[in-house]
Amino acid sequence: MISIQKVTKRFKSKQGTLLAVDDVQLDIQDGEIFGVIGYSGAGKSTLLRMLNGLEKPTDGSIQVGKHTISAIKGKNLRQARQKIGMIFQHFNLLWSRTVFDNIAFPLEIAGIPKKERAQKVKELIKLVGLEGREKAYPSQLSGGQKQRVGIARALANDPQVLLCDEATSALDPQTTDSILELLVSINEKLGLTIVLITHEMHVIQKICHRVAVMESGKVVELGSVLDVFKNPKQQVTKRFVQQVTEPEETKETIEHLLERYSEGKIVKLSFVGENAEKPIITSIIRDFPVTVNILQGKISHTQNGSYGSLFVHLNGQEEEVQKVLEFLKAQQVGTEVLANA
Repeated sequence: MISIQKVTKRFKSKQGTLLAVDDVQLDIQDGEIFGVIGYSGAGKSTLLRMLNGLEKPTDGSIQVGKHTISAIKGKNLRQARQKIGMIFQHFNLLWSRTVFDNIAFPLEIAGIPKKERAQKVKELIKLVGLEGREKAYPSQLSGGQKQRVGIARALANDPQVLLCDEATSALDPQTTDSILELLVSINEKLGLTIVLITHEMHVIQKICHRVAVMESGKVVELGSVLDVFKNPKQQVTKRFVQQVTEPEETKETIEHLLERYSEGKIVKLSFVGENAEKPIITSIIRDFPVTVNILQGKISHTQNGSYGSLFVHLNGQEEEVQKVLEFLKAQQVGTEVLANA
């Protein structure tokens, strides 16, 4: 569906040349929810803007469906963009228009007859869960409702691709989850390819099939979300994964625990896929002469399966504790000893 081949983007300024995107190569499959994550300045927004022709690559090519977006312009580019919807962080709604008229706007531009237009808008309002709000103005809507209008508007011309530019960054956590669930539903119902950029790993974890991690204009890590959670290779990726698996309060708890326990080992266990559902701790307590104290744990669900992390304190004879660690590795459970008293 989308092919990004050796794409580089440079911007010229008075201070010199800025390399925003550096030799990026990606293939995004038809019907995939693909995430691009990176901190501010990583190049992810520039990359997204090149997918719909708002920016042209300095080098390389971008293919979206049948169109080489990087090479076309004028009327051909406008036609290609009709099959590429986009939603924004701050909604970009027309404040003088109602919900109905905001969604109808791209259909008006496309010259769709009024009766057909009205029917399409009605279907989209139902799809995004805004029945009864057709005549409301943006100022009368919550943040989540505004984003639902933005999503409906982006779907008006039956696009093949939906681009999401930090689409949930301005929303509270509960509203964010409801919008992400809507995107998953749209992906499943319409078979739409979705590309989203974000700096929040929670967004990637919740809905994406695959993720590209960007840093300094480069894609430094690429894979299924579950694989990236299981084995993050780059330091930047590890920091993103820790947003979900080890939030700030977990770090504080661990520091406290390291001070508290003077014997045994504090171990971080990582479970992936089916292993997250196995009664591993029960097996340890039953089969090994050690004491096990569960300190903190969490299971995160991705589109590819579950990922769990658990912090435990193991205490007993050194030889027996070592046998437990070997058992865990044999069960394909990730183990990291955090304290060794």
